[in-house]
Formats: sequence, C-alpha cells, structure tokens
Amino acid sequence: MGGARDVGWVAAGLVLGAGACYCIYRLTRGPRRGGRRLRPSRSAEDLTDGSYDDILNVEQLAKLLYLLESTDDPIITEKALVTLGNNAAFSTNQAIIRELGGIPIVGNKINSLNQSIKEKALNALNNLSVNVENQTKIKIYVPQVCEDVFADPLNSAVQLAGLRLLTNMTVTNDYQHLLSSSVASLFHLLLLGNGSTKVQVLKLLLNLSENPAMTEGLLSVQVDSSFLSLYDGQVANEILLRALTLFQNINNCLKVEGRLANQIPFAKGSLFFLLYGEECAQKMRALACHHDVDVKEKALAIKPKF
Repeated sequence: MGGARDVGWVAAGLVLGAGACYCIYRLTRGPRRGGRRLRPSRSAEDLTDGSYDDILNVEQLAKLLYLLESTDDPIITEKALVTLGNNAAFSTNQAIIRELGGIPIVGNKINSLNQSIKEKALNALNNLSVNVENQTKIKIYVPQVCEDVFADPLNSAVQLAGLRLLTNMTVTNDYQHLLSSSVASLFHLLLLGNGSTKVQVLKLLLNLSENPAMTEGLLSVQVDSSFLSLYDGQVANEILLRALTLFQNINNCLKVEGRLANQIPFAKGSLFFLLYGEECAQKMRALACHHDVDVKEKALAIKPKF
C-alpha cells in the first residue's frame, strides 16, 4: 500500500495501538505511586519486580535483555518479557531495544512450549513492530507466527497475540505477501472463532483487502458459504461493519485496477462467488434498511455493484 496510505497516519495508528496496550497494563496495575521517572541502576531481576514502575534506561534495558537471554527460569522469563513489552510501548525504547540486539532475543521466545511465555513474547514483538525499522527484523518471524496462529488453541490469548502481531505487520504493503498462502486459513479461522477472534481476523483481512495486489488472491480463495452469515442484520456491529468494509475495499481495489470482478475467472466456491452471488445481493438489500446508519450507508454503497 506504500503510496496508497499516508505514512504519518500509519505510524500514528500503530502508536495508538501500542499505547492502548500500555493503558490496559496500567489499569491492571492500579494507580501510580508518584510520577514516572528514571531511577538509579538496579539488578536485572529487580527490574522485573511488579512494583517497579518506571521507564527503563539503556543500561537497564541491556540488563533485562541479558537476563532474558540467559535465564531458564520460566517465571523470570515471563516477567522479563512483560517488563520489556511494556517498555516497548514507548517509541524511544523501540529503537533502543533494536540497537541492543533485543529483537532476536524476544523473537526466540515465540518458540517456547510454555503458552504464557509465547504470548508475552508475541505481545512484546507486537509493541516493537510499531517501529518501521523494527519490522525489517521482525518480518522473519511472520511465517512461523502464521503457522502457529492456526495451530494454537482456538480463541486463546496466544492466538490473539499472534493475530495482533500479524495485523501490525500488514498495515503497509511491505510484508503482506508473506501471508498470501495463509489467506484460506484466515477465512477458516474467521468462521470458527468467537467474537474477539472474528474481530481480530477481520482487522487483518481489512489490511490485505486495501492492497490491489492482494485482491485476486482474496477473491479466489475457497470459503465456506457460512461466511455470508456475517452479513446478517443481527450480527454485532463491530463484526458486521468490518465485514462490509472488507467487501467495499475489494470493490475499490477492482476499480483501481480498472477491471470488473466478472472479468476474472474464479472457481465455484470461491469468495468471489459468495460476494457477487444472489444470496449476498439479497443480504445487501436487507442491510440497506438496517437501523444503524453506518451499516445502512455501507450496504447502499455496495448494492449498486450487483
């Protein structure tokens, strides 16, 4: 999407996402005791203490990374990853951690058989991926994260953490091609998952759907007909609106490419046959009368395409 999306908005959106993660962390920690400040040097294990409430400096981050790389204690590993992940929510530390060689140290932890450690490592990589330069190093983990997401327990915290990382890594066009072979599995997960999983998968698919280079791959994927149930009027708005936007994005990309969907050959059972079939047309006509203004507006924008 490079030129198609303003880089400033991309960076702002990612930083907001990382900031939101940190805000959740702060809420779970309770009120602050005094202002945020840098403290004198402490031992590496002290830095993982739940009572430690400061942004780490370079020396402290280096100690923490050494501890993370050298310890075999799962409790210390998990605490170190949480501390590192929270500090990676700040832009300055995102660059420092990269310069200290921290990305591969964190990345190696996604191989852990301990699901909690793996989740915390993915969360830390997610915050680190907000930095565009960091993405050039994190990209090597994308194929494995894709594979693991579909093998992880359905609707689990570790699965959602993997999906969030993949979503951050596909905000621009640069690494979307790494997910080309995973599109069918993403749609399968979309249909199987609960509400939270559906929303996260749709966020990821929305990133892909904005890239004209991904359009044909999306439309050609084989998708179960139950996908159309996402366009039922009673579906939660956070899912329905994203499903409608997915359809809109695909239509827009076809327009950018200067071709109609019916000019491209697609196999029966593909997403193309579902989106441009009569059943979907009926659903769009029904949604054009939906009580929610946003849903109605999107449905009306899509309906002429039939």
